[in-house]
Amino acid sequence: MFEFRFADSAALQFLWLIPVVCFLLWWTNKHTRQVINAKISPRIAKVLMRSVAVQKRQFKVFLQCLTLAFFVLGLARPQSGETHEKAKSEGLEIALVVDVSNSMLAEDVRPSRLELARRELDRFIDSLSGDKVALVAFAGSAVTLSPLTNDKAAMKMYIDSLNTNTVSTQGTDFRKALTEAYTALQRGGLEGDEHLHVTKVIVVVSDGEDNEKGAVGAAEKIAAEGVRIFTLGFGTQNGGQIPVRDNNGNLLGYKKDKNGEVVNTKFVDDSLKALAQAGKGTFQQVTFGGDAVRGLKANIDALQRTQFATMEVNQYSEHYQLFLFTGIVLALLELLLGGRQREGRIWKGRFEVKQQ
Repeated sequence: MFEFRFADSAALQFLWLIPVVCFLLWWTNKHTRQVINAKISPRIAKVLMRSVAVQKRQFKVFLQCLTLAFFVLGLARPQSGETHEKAKSEGLEIALVVDVSNSMLAEDVRPSRLELARRELDRFIDSLSGDKVALVAFAGSAVTLSPLTNDKAAMKMYIDSLNTNTVSTQGTDFRKALTEAYTALQRGGLEGDEHLHVTKVIVVVSDGEDNEKGAVGAAEKIAAEGVRIFTLGFGTQNGGQIPVRDNNGNLLGYKKDKNGEVVNTKFVDDSLKALAQAGKGTFQQVTFGGDAVRGLKANIDALQRTQFATMEVNQYSEHYQLFLFTGIVLALLELLLGGRQREGRIWKGRFEVKQQ
């Protein structure tokens, strides 16, 4: 059965611009004539307006309105010919666990550890295909910011909003973070088929500083449940100071300890390597312009993927190109069409001269 529809019918509301444009052009033309009649005598005005082609100008207005109509219809994306296709969604369930402690503000990697982490995670999200992702932020405590979803735009929005105020308690506790991530994976997992095995992954993003114990034991327990743990490290061995800034981003100084000494936070890769080893995953250290995220993606792609669902997708043929092309042709025609009559000739005595 033939069906015709507009994919973006909201764009059709711009059609009301057509009568507005027509009215403005009509009013401008009328106002111009009134000014000429008021300032110039009718006899001189007739001579001055002799070359004006009224019908051509009216036709130009018609072309302008018609061009606008075709552009609006093209913007609304007319479609036809509905077809039904079955689409399979296959992927993994991934929990991103991001460290938002104060040490992630260190600028030993530019622009900062946390900012670089946000950028690399955005790249990672863009590279996914069919995978469901959850987001957990942690410092001294952990909180799930987003349950499992395959909405990339929403996930990137959550990632871009990460800051040190996301979690109320400062510090770094990997054990709480892993527990929260495992809970998020269990809460959002597939249900209804006990024979269906879903590959679950936890990706820990941190500078490696852990102020609490029990992280490796928690990782081993989670791995025993079939969840793989991968780690991404941010920072340098030399470490960096933690800047303190005002609300406008101006540097006020650097974070100090209880003794008044400036804190120098170092990247600790041993803890991240231990978590990855206990979780049967891999560790990658991220550097600006490096390929750590690509390596992480390759390691995750090697895992078995699960078919989440089979959906019936409606497909339509696009026809906006025809409307857009027609609108462009009409616009060019309107530009080439002049608004004056062809040059005529008048007689002065016995001599024929060009009309001025």
